[in-house]
Amino acid sequence: MNRRQFLGLSGTVLAFPSLIASSALGRAGQPAPSARITLGMVGCGVMGTGNTNSFLGLPECRVVAACDVDKKHLETLVKKVNGHYKDSGCKGYHDYRELIARPDIDAVMLAVPDHWHALAAVEAARHKKDIYGEKPLARTIGEQQAIVRTVQANHCIWQTGSWQRSVGTFHKAAEIVRNGLIGKVTHVEVGLPGGQGGRIPDPKDMLPSQPPPELDYDTWIGPSKLLPYIKGRVHREWRWNYNTGGGQLLDWIGHHCDIAHWGCDFDNSGPFEIEGKGEFPPVDAVWNTCTKYRIELKYPRDITMTIAGGHADIRGGTKWIGTDGWVWVDRGAFEASNQDWRDVRQLPEELRKVKLPVSDNHQRNFLASIKSRKPTITPVETAHHSAIPGHLGLISMLVGRKLKWDAQKESILDDADASKLLSRSYRAPWQIPG
Repeated sequence: MNRRQFLGLSGTVLAFPSLIASSALGRAGQPAPSARITLGMVGCGVMGTGNTNSFLGLPECRVVAACDVDKKHLETLVKKVNGHYKDSGCKGYHDYRELIARPDIDAVMLAVPDHWHALAAVEAARHKKDIYGEKPLARTIGEQQAIVRTVQANHCIWQTGSWQRSVGTFHKAAEIVRNGLIGKVTHVEVGLPGGQGGRIPDPKDMLPSQPPPELDYDTWIGPSKLLPYIKGRVHREWRWNYNTGGGQLLDWIGHHCDIAHWGCDFDNSGPFEIEGKGEFPPVDAVWNTCTKYRIELKYPRDITMTIAGGHADIRGGTKWIGTDGWVWVDRGAFEASNQDWRDVRQLPEELRKVKLPVSDNHQRNFLASIKSRKPTITPVETAHHSAIPGHLGLISMLVGRKLKWDAQKESILDDADASKLLSRSYRAPWQIPG
């Protein structure tokens, strides 16, 4: 019996030998080791460390492995994990495939740059690992489709790092909209950041140099075009170059657009018309992602949406506008046309005809789903559809024209050049996931 079968047992009495250490039975407030979910961490940077800290605080799981191509990042995280458990049980890896292949690992956390999302996620799903993966789902729509297919084919549990769904104010706002309390939704505003991280880089960090000895840069760049090493476009800053990331638009689309879709019941749907306009640095700039953008979208049920970054008329966060009122929500903020909604944690029960799933801890929700084999609050299909408007908006900006999108077939209509941007070529020996 493997651990997943063990966790799936419900109401079954197991017979144990009489002489077993109490710690093995999970006494003193701890689950038995056989019931703990074993995790491997792929990516030990800022986000990977943050996610690891969250999992370390949950007794239902045990972090047993970590992987990174930067030796310093890897050593730091392994030391943190082993220090937390007060042992040396966490092993470090340079190759994510070796970690994923371990049969004793139940699930993996993936916090790698966008250009690595598809390769790592597909590898994990093929090994039938459950996956906590960061947003956006992938670098392109084609890669996202490959992830969705593989996760579904292997019946993996997937949790996206779109953690706002596990925050009460976002949940309340989405339920108000879903229950028709603002009437028929007519327009949605999604405000994302503009610019490129709000930091002024050190000029010397924007020049080519030799990679530091602790970083395997060739593997780090992986399937993307092999550009000269520049410190200012690697750790943390990879988001600002389209060779590896998607700028503020793709970095944030999995947060506020995800919430917008939740309120409109578009988790498995999408727009049919997209028109984007943006301002870009020179294509050969170290940071070449869009700094200011505005995307107008048309959805079913006569709903329109504006996604914007760097425009003062679109407030950060998510705002639904209906025939009978409006609701706006952001991190740490909530406003509505009905002031009575502001001070309640949850809608009165009689108004909750539509009850959205509830989670108060994103990582714990993932672990609970691994045990129950029921979907998480942000499954892979949701992550896919939440990011599609951002990808299509970027494609529209790049080709300079409006796009028609078939949400069922997931294809751009009558535009061959735009359709080419649904995927990207890979550098050998890496291959696009099938």
